[in-house]
Amino acid sequence: MTDLTTTPEGEPETQVSASARKTTRRGGGDPAARGRTTIADGVVEKIAGLAARDVVGVHAMGGGLARTFGAVRDRVPGGSKSVARGVKAEVGEVQTALDLEIVVDYGVAIADVARAVRENVIAAVERMTGLEVVEVNIAVSDVKLPEEEEEPETPRIQ
Repeated sequence: MTDLTTTPEGEPETQVSASARKTTRRGGGDPAARGRTTIADGVVEKIAGLAARDVVGVHAMGGGLARTFGAVRDRVPGGSKSVARGVKAEVGEVQTALDLEIVVDYGVAIADVARAVRENVIAAVERMTGLEVVEVNIAVSDVKLPEEEEEPETPRIQ
């Protein structure tokens, strides 16, 4: 419905009533309710792994055997580093629970590192996925001593 009025200069001005301004909504309902989003365990594991590695005092992720296999896989041409190493996630429709296995640097306060990892992981996972993180269990499997050298990568051809 439109009403014609005139401007102070005497020219016609068109006004549209509020009922005519309504937009037509197709499909009805909230667009967010028109489908389902699922998030794979691996996605949450990668997010948590990257967030945990960002914490100062975390030397590596995963236990001894996982790190050994990971080091071998990293050296294979075409192999890639697994950012989810040392992380296990159980993902439901609206919640997730995480188990992390970490190696800390010698000299750090383990309780402080674990708290920081927990906070960083929860913030990252909840922000990126919208899932509620109900628990983050952290197992400290090793301490990296200063005199322990990383295995230097030796060239195969000399």
